[in-house]
Amino acid sequence: MGSTSMRKLADGLTVGRALVGLPLLLALATGQPALAWILLALGGLSDAADGWLARRAGGGSVWGARLDPLTDKILITAPLLWLGASGVLPLWAVWLLLARELLISGWRANQSSGGPASLGGKAKTILQFAALLLLLWPASWGLGLGISPALSVWMHGLGWWLFWPSLGLALSSALGYLRKA
Repeated sequence: MGSTSMRKLADGLTVGRALVGLPLLLALATGQPALAWILLALGGLSDAADGWLARRAGGGSVWGARLDPLTDKILITAPLLWLGASGVLPLWAVWLLLARELLISGWRANQSSGGPASLGGKAKTILQFAALLLLLWPASWGLGLGISPALSVWMHGLGWWLFWPSLGLALSSALGYLRKA
């Protein structure tokens, strides 16, 4: 596969990830936690895959550099809003994180390079995906161990605790981006 084909595939995965946000929110709103979890997991995997493809192609497109962080925001915002509205996460923390995302998206829009993600920004995204996957772990899933209620409580607790360092990374990486401005 040539570098142009890899870039096009990476950009296609990015667009596909943007389209997962609404079905993810609908799955949460209609009480389909397993579907929501699968959609979020697929979105996270597509984020990793499009980055891998872009690197293999010798670098992504400027268009992809602009769109990739926005699609991450769409995918992560849907469950964050649902978790905040459900009282699982405090609304002030969700709004603080969303304000950070809007601020950095605005900064990126003014960058000729698209404002590629920093190492801290990438770590924040990975930690957010992990926290959200754990927080959305369906209560009915017990991996066949017969301990599904205890396992889901443990998974949700771990997700809650991982959310806080992801918020800290979000804020510290925002400062790093703004220092570049």
